[in-house]
Amino acid sequence: MPEPLLQAVGLSRAFDTVRAVDDVSFTLREGGSLGIVGGSGSGKTTTARIVVGLERADEGEVRVRGRARPTRVRGRAGRLARAREVQMVFQDPCLSLDPRTSVEHVLRETLRLHFPDRDPEPRIRELLDQVGLGTRAADALPRRLSGGQRQRVAIARALAVEPAVLVLDEAVAALDVSVQAQILNLLADIREQTRIGYLFITHDLGVVRCVTDEVLVMRHGRVVEAGPTAEVLAAPRHPYTRLLLDSVPHPGWNPDRIAAARQELLDPAGTPTQEA
Repeated sequence: MPEPLLQAVGLSRAFDTVRAVDDVSFTLREGGSLGIVGGSGSGKTTTARIVVGLERADEGEVRVRGRARPTRVRGRAGRLARAREVQMVFQDPCLSLDPRTSVEHVLRETLRLHFPDRDPEPRIRELLDQVGLGTRAADALPRRLSGGQRQRVAIARALAVEPAVLVLDEAVAALDVSVQAQILNLLADIREQTRIGYLFITHDLGVVRCVTDEVLVMRHGRVVEAGPTAEVLAAPRHPYTRLLLDSVPHPGWNPDRIAAARQELLDPAGTPTQEA
């Protein structure tokens, strides 16, 4: 078997008395797409932040191509090299884009930071084409762009450093349904072209169904179910996975039945979950 592109081994993270992530392990192959799903408070976003390096695990480690990602890196060159392994695309690109900076400038500064000896101009044009923006958007400021266009800029900036793994944290949740489909199709094309690995963090089972090969279901910081996406969604074994699927409105949907099922899944303190 080839070495996994990304591997999480026994990740745990506690905040005071709350174990936000509790012994979470998974692997992502090159060119693969893994979804981590769960409701609010399930630990999926904290897991993603540990993978990227925005949070430090209390226990466990993250490996990229078999090498452990250090929790602390000294020196500018080491920090940049570490950042190039894993990049993250957030739900709201406005929080990470300077409103005073044009699209072209965002990409140029990223390329100059990571690849100072390269001419950035050809790569800027390539990135704009790759995310479906074209050179017409190069001079635009973020406020002049639509939500979908801003997310394309965020994806282009992440791809600029040629990462092995792209972590997408609710990256299409704030977009209209039609725009969501466009972005998901774009990501599928990029994955096919580059063999990048995707880690999707989402509560949307429709997104998981469309763009992931495998899925982890998290609840209270732990993985309660994992496997190939089609199998898990077609025949879920854990009650929480079934609750997530049943909570999606569909013909014959019965809110009272969902509420009763939610009541049966009490947290360890004996209070109803707020996850579904």
